[in-house]
Amino acid sequence: MADEQQFIENGLQRTQIDEFFQDELGRAGYGGMEVAKTPMGTQIVLKAEKPGMVIGKGGKNIRKITDTLETEFGLEDPQVDVQEVEEPDLNAAIVADRLANALERGWYFRKAGHTTIDRIMESGALGAEIVLSGKVTGARSRVEKFNRGYIKHNGEPAEEIVDHGQGTAVMKLGTIGVDVKIIPPDAELPDDFEIYEDVEVEDYIEEAEGVEELLSGEPDEADADDAEPETGAPPAADGADAEEDVVEEEVVEEASEEFEDPDVPDEADVEEELDDLAADVDEELDEETEEQAEELMDEMDDDEAAAEDTQEGDDE
Repeated sequence: MADEQQFIENGLQRTQIDEFFQDELGRAGYGGMEVAKTPMGTQIVLKAEKPGMVIGKGGKNIRKITDTLETEFGLEDPQVDVQEVEEPDLNAAIVADRLANALERGWYFRKAGHTTIDRIMESGALGAEIVLSGKVTGARSRVEKFNRGYIKHNGEPAEEIVDHGQGTAVMKLGTIGVDVKIIPPDAELPDDFEIYEDVEVEDYIEEAEGVEELLSGEPDEADADDAEPETGAPPAADGADAEEDVVEEEVVEEASEEFEDPDVPDEADVEEELDDLAADVDEELDEETEEQAEELMDEMDDDEAAAEDTQEGDDE
């Protein structure tokens, strides 16, 4: 089975188990569960307001729950542990179930919402939010929210810190959904900060030891000589290596002189030829310009003479 399919199967199974506990342990104050798979089997931790009702007389109820988990949900060797909720008003699942029961008993939604959220804040919560959605007063559905304190709606704190619980109230006009979010008193939020009074800032500034001395001081000659070459720098060449480099350079120069092509002109000769061509072009252009100018002057003289002859004929 693919990983994505396995995630879906695990999530669906977890949701079905949670709904089973809500129906079976509603009167005991079901406050949520934690499921962990171990090599010995499946460990399930139940949170309840009244653990005695979950266990039952002589453990009868807990054995029934264990058998149901193994037969209907296919869990391998389920081990159920029950823990008591110390502060029920800070458990979102218990609060949502209580509010849903209050609405079913006929409490006005606004009074029930304000009373519930006030009890949550009085218990020490950092923030809480209650959302009622459905036909709370009439034939038209709407959403009513009750907010107190500070609440996170997205990000990792909303997943890890905020306690989220849901409930359902079945009314004559229709079903009302109850959604409760609570931030417990001991939650550590990522944007928390503390302000200290009468504290010197210099006491909290850490200075690097010896930095100024290193910057101001100069390296000793002995240290400079003993210092290793930097990464990437070539090692110092010995006398024999230096002689070999010189011999290689001479051989390369001789080879380049031997393989010179006599037909290839030098750069100096090429520049002289270019200068001569430019001078010849300039001379030709000057001669053509002079000839064109003389022709234009002759034409202008002829035009003036013709104009004078025409004027004399008109006078006569």
